Amino acid sequence: MTVLEYTQDTPEARKQPSAISLNNVLYATDFSARSESAFPYATAICRRFGSTLHLAHVLSDTNVLLMTGGVDYVSVDTIYEDARCEAREKIQQLATRLGKIPHQTYLRHGQVWTNLSSIVREKNIDLIVLGTHGRTGFGKLILGSVAEDILRHAPCPVLTVGPRVCGRARLPNFRTNGGELAPVELDLRHILYATNVAPVSPEVASLAIALATDFEAQLTLMHVIERYTNPHDRPALIEAGAERLQAIVPRDVRLTAPEIVVEVGSAPECIVKVAREREADLIVLGAHPANLTTHLPWTTVHDVVAHAPCPVLTVRAERGDL
Repeated sequence: MTVLEYTQDTPEARKQPSAISLNNVLYATDFSARSESAFPYATAICRRFGSTLHLAHVLSDTNVLLMTGGVDYVSVDTIYEDARCEAREKIQQLATRLGKIPHQTYLRHGQVWTNLSSIVREKNIDLIVLGTHGRTGFGKLILGSVAEDILRHAPCPVLTVGPRVCGRARLPNFRTNGGELAPVELDLRHILYATNVAPVSPEVASLAIALATDFEAQLTLMHVIERYTNPHDRPALIEAGAERLQAIVPRDVRLTAPEIVVEVGSAPECIVKVAREREADLIVLGAHPANLTTHLPWTTVHDVVAHAPCPVLTVRAERGDL
């Protein structure tokens, strides 16, 4: 994903192309209902930015065993051949719904992220789109590990559509009589960018601002104070947080005055609450790779993805943010 430089608000500047460049979008699917819910976002993004959509499914050993449903197959080779045929048919069905959107399809076998990462490198993927059930607890260990693996390792932004996405943020998934996916516009009216502000990751902040500028959306900048030892320090901490948030947006950016929100409490709970109250269409989070561990409990990013009322765009930040 390329974020271009901002321009001042002049008649000439308003004629400039989008500040976001998305040439290649990877849609990773396991053909579940949750993956299907992410498909309209992938197609809408490609229509908006003129991107090529890369449809990928990886046959993992776990998925193949689940697909058999306990049937007594003659051999392992038979199981995999049936699974490959079924997956090939399903991915072609998805491809026929894309209409004029340029696309490529991939059917791989093995470790999911190992295969997806090779596609990311070979095709210069700018964005990964996937759906997740967002389960926690024991179910997450079996069914949530793939999404977690992608979030932990993806070198590009990841758009995750969780199970609680609702309202205007939930894009409809329907087809025309010809079998193609009906055109759906990506309409981002309100974007919530949550950051720990000390320090702010410039690549994550610039992406949130670029998206708000491109879609002419209201931008809410949010910081959550989770830990403080002296209750008397609370007003000063809130004021300091607000000042740092205000300094994030350059003055020459064509953007409606951002809303500043500083709250005290659990970061995931506060972020989700504000997203619901503002009817946010997108949450933008930056995360350190080290923060996205494989151990329970889930980090802030995981909790937000699991409960957010809108899609979550996670950007791997080398420094700063959550």
